[in-house]
Amino acid sequence: MTQLGLPEDIQACLFDLDGVVTKTAVVHAAAWKETFDAFLREREGEGFRPFDAGADYDEYVDGRPRADGVRTFLASRGIELPEGHPDDPPDAQTVNGVGNRKNVLLLQRIRTQGVEAYDGTLRYIRAARARGLKTAIVSSSANTRDVLHSTGIEDLFDVRVDGVVAAERGLPGKPRPDTFLAAARDLGVEPSRAAVFEDALAGMDAGRSGRFGYVVGVDRVGQSEALYAHGADIVVKDLAELGGRA
Repeated sequence: MTQLGLPEDIQACLFDLDGVVTKTAVVHAAAWKETFDAFLREREGEGFRPFDAGADYDEYVDGRPRADGVRTFLASRGIELPEGHPDDPPDAQTVNGVGNRKNVLLLQRIRTQGVEAYDGTLRYIRAARARGLKTAIVSSSANTRDVLHSTGIEDLFDVRVDGVVAAERGLPGKPRPDTFLAAARDLGVEPSRAAVFEDALAGMDAGRSGRFGYVVGVDRVGQSEALYAHGADIVVKDLAELGGRA
């Protein structure tokens, strides 16, 4: 293992955004809860079963493209909506409408609360780059560029594959490995020479099925066992645990 805690043949690091690089996973979970609770309350009345920002978020939403998250969670409650269109208004009773409502709430929260990055992750990324490793950000979020810009860390990544890029290229999102594979390809690195850094179970599944050289689970919420079960080679609470000094 290297000083970065990675196998010797790793040439690139592929980082998820929310929960790995930036402290936005909790903001996403809150926006999803507000969205789904309002939807379920309107549909089922005050006796509805609320969205669980822990268990439901981890199981059905975290790491997935927005529409997939809507579809997967609602299916868990036996609810099916028409797909609609990506530009549906936030009040439309469609998969895309519900997803767009969540995005409106998310952006409101980001504007009012701001976005912070994890210091341990930033130090690790800088150390990796200093040692010649290539870096990419791989996220299902369509707001990735805005978040990177707002935190001033765009220059830490050679490649960005996010929700916008995935839509442009027709790439399915996590738990499929396609976005990670695209990032490795853009970097000119074989998947077996790339390490994936993820906090979401869907991201673990993507790392495992894509046959990447090393999959690092980042446990911010106490789900270490689940991360291992979904394919992590190692689980850490912060990337600083892996070593690396810029």
